Amino acid sequence: MNNFLLKDRPGLLTEPWKMLVYLLLAQLMVAFIGRSMGPLGVLIGEDLSLTKAQIGLLPAALFFGQALASIPAGYLTDRVGSRILLLLLSVCLGISFLFMTFVNNFWLLLFLVGIGGIGYGSMHPVSNRGIIYWFTLKQRGAAMGIKQSGVTLGSALAALLLLPLSASYGWRPVLAAASLFLLLAGALAYYFYKDPPEQKQRKSDQTGIASFYKSMLGMAKNKALMLVSLSAMGLNGSQMCLNTYVVLFSYEKLEISLFLAGTLLVISEISGSIGRVAWGVLSDRFFNGRRVVILMIISTISALSSLTIAFLPSEASFWMVVPIIIIFGFAVSGFNGIWMNLASEIVPREQSGISSGFSITLGSLGVILIPPIFGLMVDYSGSYTMGWLLITAVMVLVFTLLTILTLQTREKLTV
Repeated sequence: MNNFLLKDRPGLLTEPWKMLVYLLLAQLMVAFIGRSMGPLGVLIGEDLSLTKAQIGLLPAALFFGQALASIPAGYLTDRVGSRILLLLLSVCLGISFLFMTFVNNFWLLLFLVGIGGIGYGSMHPVSNRGIIYWFTLKQRGAAMGIKQSGVTLGSALAALLLLPLSASYGWRPVLAAASLFLLLAGALAYYFYKDPPEQKQRKSDQTGIASFYKSMLGMAKNKALMLVSLSAMGLNGSQMCLNTYVVLFSYEKLEISLFLAGTLLVISEISGSIGRVAWGVLSDRFFNGRRVVILMIISTISALSSLTIAFLPSEASFWMVVPIIIIFGFAVSGFNGIWMNLASEIVPREQSGISSGFSITLGSLGVILIPPIFGLMVDYSGSYTMGWLLITAVMVLVFTLLTILTLQTREKLTV
């Protein structure tokens, strides 16, 4: 790492930490809009008379767009830097969600959510690249955790602000106003954020289609990256099930008020924000950067949490559910920073953009597939129990994949 990146600057923050603030701002606002599909799903569903499975398709469409965008965005970030893409992705998400507020047809709305997902999904490789270049290996866990906490904080703010405001004034004007704030945040991030000097020196690298496919082939052949990405697929899908259905579950089965049901989502997301920082610090300081072990712990806690929720009695009180949601959110919504670091560190640093993009694309498939399956199981069984048991089963599979990754890593070290 260049000394420039480590040298103290006048003022309270060194240059890397200043850049982290701008990345966090952009990440928070992108999540505030993109993740609004979770808390607003109830109201959008009532407005358009949607089934549970259709409500589950809303976040699925967002992450389908993410899956389409992540690899190209990662490739572009490796070539042109993060700064200009911060602006473009904010415009893509903000404009598409603004148009969405004028739509009454479900399929057209779903299409616009998918377009917004292109902007939403581009944020991860764009911002991850900044973290990898601005911070040293021993700082990245905490830095990535702080940056990724913007996702859960944005989602929590969406539940805390957008849900009650939408219940009072309608989801359309509220989401339209929020989309305009995103456009402003994107402009501010573009104005203040700077690409690291070391990254700028690489912008003249080959950018042809042959180079792109060569990079893609290298990612696909990386067995460790594939195992990490498949594990992230299960964790991502389970996280989105919690975000999408915790409000519906507590509102319909537990007969908790819509306000308190939304509060549970806020609690889950705040716990996830704390988890993203805490897991990063733990991996840096106590596990010597061993990210896989942290993911195994997270998958175990998530499996036990979903199993507990599956068998909650219908008369369970709000306060009985709160500690379960805190633990569940801390784990399943707190894994992303560890995943982003692991996906970026598996490859050489100059490939970190496309590596994280590749992993995000595969990881996004979990969000596309698992929430609608959760919704279908609820629709056909008439109970949320099977849905929560689905998450438990997925977490067992994730733990198995991570165990295989650990064994493969040990074999390489002994060769």
